[in-house]
Amino acid sequence: MTTSTRGASKVSAVLVLEDGRIFRGRAYGAVGETFGEAVFSTGMTGYQETLTDPSYARQIVVATAPQIGNTGWNDEDDESRRIWVSGYVVRDPARVPSNWRAQRSLDDELVAQAIVGISGIDTRALTRHLRERGSMRAGIFSGEAIAAESELVARVQAQPHMKGASLYEEVATEETYVVPAVGEKKFTVAAIDLGIKGMTPHRMAQRGIEVHVLPATASVDEVYAVEPDGVFFSNGPGDPATADGPVALMTAVLERKTPLFGICFGNQILGRALGFGTYKLKYGHRGINQPVQDRTTGKVEVTAHNHGFAVDAPLDKVSETKFGRAEVSHVCLNDDVVEGLQLLDQPAFSVQYHPEAAAGPHDAAYLFDRFVSLMEGQRA
Repeated sequence: MTTSTRGASKVSAVLVLEDGRIFRGRAYGAVGETFGEAVFSTGMTGYQETLTDPSYARQIVVATAPQIGNTGWNDEDDESRRIWVSGYVVRDPARVPSNWRAQRSLDDELVAQAIVGISGIDTRALTRHLRERGSMRAGIFSGEAIAAESELVARVQAQPHMKGASLYEEVATEETYVVPAVGEKKFTVAAIDLGIKGMTPHRMAQRGIEVHVLPATASVDEVYAVEPDGVFFSNGPGDPATADGPVALMTAVLERKTPLFGICFGNQILGRALGFGTYKLKYGHRGINQPVQDRTTGKVEVTAHNHGFAVDAPLDKVSETKFGRAEVSHVCLNDDVVEGLQLLDQPAFSVQYHPEAAAGPHDAAYLFDRFVSLMEGQRA
């Protein structure tokens, strides 16, 4: 049950975690109830891009920045057709947006899209709890949805886990569409939409690439019908262990030795296609301030992340796969999680983070140029 109600800040709300911990605050956005996996994002800015990122499907996002909503909401910064988070948790919502691009408030947009949220809770304490206990199932209840604590905890515990969840088909496009190259067309790329953000094909288009965005269920024949110079696998939500279809498709692309680039979920798909396993992180990486080292250059980048799963590949050696030698190309400096893979004997690589920089930072934009270089090399 969800009702869109203005003046929600006067309505009581509770956030209930599956381990029984409860936070009390006020409704923010729509009034009602919602369920999802509670995760935290450490970005100081970019909440609109976060909320409209399909990779956050079925997640209740906790903003660690203390005040949210200062820049309001505009129609230019959406990364997809709608808000995908199942709930939003903030400490101090801005009373009035203050930005020349704002068309309405964040609260108004949450109401319009029926997103149930909560404000006025100690998000630092909640973040510490999730870091210690791990991401977990949660529910937000406000207004008439509030019931006895034991009942609410039981309802949260009855929800499905993120581990084992197959969500990428729910967020992907149903029809192929084309993002034309900016200026002279140099290449054609088939992009498999597993939850793609709008800025990603735009970054490729800026480099003279005509991008054909295909559904997650696209066949090998449909991919090669566009006569691609390269194939791209996007970010997306859910457990990569459920993505047998995309793994089979990527395997077919690798067999043809077509230049390949994957990000986030696409990195996990490449890992599986190469024979590596995947696993769920305790609380994941989310935000626009994560330090990653490119081991091919030694440079350290500040990067944008949104992933709760990772590839289980060895950091200290080159691995032999059915597609030749593979190595870990990028690693997170906070916890040594694999953040990138590359093949050494054919043109394929991936990263676990988001180089499209929406919202920021721009350190990893070179990865699109690296993809262009692979296609240039293949053409030569």
